[in-house]
Amino acid sequence: MAEERKVLLRITNLKQWFPLKKKGAFVKANDGISLDIYEGEVFGLVGESGCGKSTFGRTILQLYKQTDGRTMYYGRTLDDIAPNYVIDTIRNLPKLKEKIFVEEEKKNKLEEEYAGLSETEQYEKHAALEQARKEANDALLNVANIVGGLMTADDLTPVRKAYETWYEYAKKRRDLREEQAQTRAKREDAEFRNKNLSSYDSKLNSYEKELKELDEKIAASKSVIDDLREQYRNQPDFAKYEALRDDGIDLARLEYNEIRLLRRDLQIVFQDPYSSLNPRLTIGQIIGEGLMAHNLFSKNSPRMQDYILKVMDECGLAPYFLHRFPHQFSGGQRQRISIARSLAVKPKFVVCDEAVSALDVSIQSQIINLLQDLREKQDLTYLFITHDLSVVKYISDRIGVMYLGNMVELAESEALFAKPIHPYTQALIAAIPTTDPDASKELQILEGDIPSPVNPPKGCKFHTRCRYCTDICKHVVPAWTEIEPNHFVACHHPLLDGLDIEKK
Repeated sequence: MAEERKVLLRITNLKQWFPLKKKGAFVKANDGISLDIYEGEVFGLVGESGCGKSTFGRTILQLYKQTDGRTMYYGRTLDDIAPNYVIDTIRNLPKLKEKIFVEEEKKNKLEEEYAGLSETEQYEKHAALEQARKEANDALLNVANIVGGLMTADDLTPVRKAYETWYEYAKKRRDLREEQAQTRAKREDAEFRNKNLSSYDSKLNSYEKELKELDEKIAASKSVIDDLREQYRNQPDFAKYEALRDDGIDLARLEYNEIRLLRRDLQIVFQDPYSSLNPRLTIGQIIGEGLMAHNLFSKNSPRMQDYILKVMDECGLAPYFLHRFPHQFSGGQRQRISIARSLAVKPKFVVCDEAVSALDVSIQSQIINLLQDLREKQDLTYLFITHDLSVVKYISDRIGVMYLGNMVELAESEALFAKPIHPYTQALIAAIPTTDPDASKELQILEGDIPSPVNPPKGCKFHTRCRYCTDICKHVVPAWTEIEPNHFVACHHPLLDGLDIEKK
């Protein structure tokens, strides 16, 4: 099912390390996470406290500047945003192409040396080899994601000129659309006040004309690029590199002003409904902040209050709450306000960071049902972060399990609970209380404490608490492998028989 759906976010080898005062020491909150999030799904993320779930959600949104890895967003295209990293890549194509060959040679040399080592020596050198492979792959993707097979061209000057022309028009169109949105908001306010609209209509007509011209120029410049592709299509390796071309936007490489353009698409509902709302603002002002920041309404717009009341109603908030302050509400009502604030700007993707964990159980069900209703009405995609397995099973389409900064298992919700493959997932599910008097569970006690994310164990990070640990677990990081269709696990000894919970 997942293969038929469109990918909204593709995260590859995401790392988020926080530096400590001690030189060279880092808290490795996220340490190489890879996954896809599909349009319209609820992706659940579970794990013990401190495993890096919340950090992962915030890093995807670039609230923390990503340390390493790729976060490709497909809700917009390169034509829409025209990010600076694209033109920087185009202008430095010869140097970047040379870097690809240098990194590839380093990797090949290490692979040759590695093949001649003993098993013990291979354990010691495995991390260095994986790092060399990663650097070679990064160097390749930084170029191939943008130009694809054109990197095989002997003369890169025509390629550079064609992309520079496209970029110039795309950037102009991006800026013009921002101006158009501001003018349209002002016009709608003037119409609401029954004022003269001729000046606004004139500006909007001018914008439409300019945008149409820019669309034609962008199409023409892309046609030139396509002609170049046809010219080099028979080059060796063209097809291999062309398959890597990607129209997604790498959020990790965007500058501050560029990520601001996508803030409307990417929103978050924070865990604490008490500290996430400004106590000095009324509910109407809290919800209205994002609307003005993204030019949906101009400042002091007479229409904005009607829109805010509509959003409040959708989120189960009474109209007379508009001029009240956060301290006058319960935890559940405050979380509804947080949800209204996030959804008012009509996002495509929402991170729900422990959105119900601080609430009473009776209120949790109300908020979860509200999120489900809004998802269906507005075609939203959620990353639902929680440590409550019962909640994540109820709301999620797919579930990822995290341990100490790494994803250890990922599967569709029913499959994960029916047949957990990773020992850590099995221990979590086996610990769920049951009311069935006929079923007796074998309680799998995880011995020892969670290791420090500053100095995690070598190899598999779970090996210090795993009863199936062998020598390879202590030295080699397990690969992220699709064991069954849409069921991924990172384990040297995946338990393919699943969890034998019931003992008859």
